[in-house]
Amino acid sequence: MTGGGFAYNGCMSFIPPPTKIPFFLKLGILFSERITGRTMLPPRILAWYPKAAVGSGIMEALVAHEDGRMDKRMLKLIRMAASYAIACPFCVDMNSYEYRKHGITDEEARSLRGDFENIASFSEREKLAITYTRLISATPLKFRPDVVEKVKVAFTEREFVILVSTAAQVNFWARLIQGLGIPPAGFGE
Repeated sequence: MTGGGFAYNGCMSFIPPPTKIPFFLKLGILFSERITGRTMLPPRILAWYPKAAVGSGIMEALVAHEDGRMDKRMLKLIRMAASYAIACPFCVDMNSYEYRKHGITDEEARSLRGDFENIASFSEREKLAITYTRLISATPLKFRPDVVEKVKVAFTEREFVILVSTAAQVNFWARLIQGLGIPPAGFGE
């Protein structure tokens, strides 16, 4: 530890993880690190307050990964769009990782940073999901009734909830990670 932070991937978080992590949290951390192949600083730092670590872990475990027409590509686009909209380097790094495996082209990925509406390869549903994700990731929240109606027509109620909860989950992690000063985990390296 130097300068009041914690060195991680050559960057500093605001606080270090605790030196002693409860056993049940260690199991969850090891599981997440096995899945990601990276040292996961967020759950390690959350171990300072185990309830926050458990609650965040449960939310992450229950997030949609594929559900009918809300396939892996759609959910990856939502996660990436939210990450860019809220300008979270850790989230962009993690949620953009291996986007090609989800059928997302380089042009599509780049467009999520700005103008995606003219990308012909996006379906109208994908464009609506990206637009709505950006709306619910903006501060302050301002809903455009025309967009809400279009999304309600294009998505079932279940799909609507999956879209919103996926974007909200990224927003939760972004605020938490940025508030703790956690740098990107190096997924894009």
